[in-house]
Amino acid sequence: MTLNQRSMRVALGASVLVFGCVATYVAAQAAPRANVIDMAAKRFDYAPAHFTVKKGQPVVLKLRTKDIVMGFNLPDFNVRADIVPDKVAQVQFVPDRTGTFTFVCDIFCGEGHERMQGTVTVID
Repeated sequence: MTLNQRSMRVALGASVLVFGCVATYVAAQAAPRANVIDMAAKRFDYAPAHFTVKKGQPVVLKLRTKDIVMGFNLPDFNVRADIVPDKVAQVQFVPDRTGTFTFVCDIFCGEGHERMQGTVTVID
C-alpha cells in the first residue's frame, strides 16, 4: 500500500467518524427530553394529584411511598406500577392525545382507597 493510499484511508475513516458524531449529536438534539415527575403516594393521596404535560413529550414518573404497598394506574396510556415502601417505581410513557385523564390507586390501601386518584392534563 502506498503512502497516498494510506492517507486516503485515514481521511475516509476520519470523515466517517466525524459524520457519525454529527449525526448522533443532531439526533440527540432533535429527541424531546423526558419530563421527570416525582410523585409521593400516601394513604389516600398522591402528591402532586394533578400535573400537566405536553403531547408527544416523554414523561417519566418516579413513584414513592413510605406507607404500605399501593398501586398507580393511568389506564388511558396503559401505565401501571406497584409502589413499594422505600423503593422508587419508575414508569414512562409518551402522551399521544390531549385532554385530562384520571389515574388511580389500584391496590386496596384501606378505607378511603376509592378516593385516591389524580389527573394528568395533556396539552399541545
